[in-house]
Amino acid sequence: MITVHLRYEIDSSKLADFEEYGRRWIRLVNRLGGAHHGYFLPSEGDSDEAFALFTFPSLADYEKYRSAAAVDPECIEAYRFATETNCIRRYERRFLSPMFE
Repeated sequence: MITVHLRYEIDSSKLADFEEYGRRWIRLVNRLGGAHHGYFLPSEGDSDEAFALFTFPSLADYEKYRSAAAVDPECIEAYRFATETNCIRRYERRFLSPMFE
């Protein structure tokens, strides 16, 4: 199992656009074989930082998702939306192995 942790630096004046972007990707990740655990938006503290977590059964399954997303019309549209709105300034991606009791 592999969990992808995304840290976003967002434009806090475009939070509604980022929320729309997140709603799209939750559905898309789930449709393309992952389990999305949600977006975590600013509340208290830093107003320009957000996070997302989603899991795939394996790194190979994640790579299949990345290949499928690159040609999927809805995914391409979601990327375009983020680019046009400039709601994301930058992001970092980490791969984690979850540990459970």
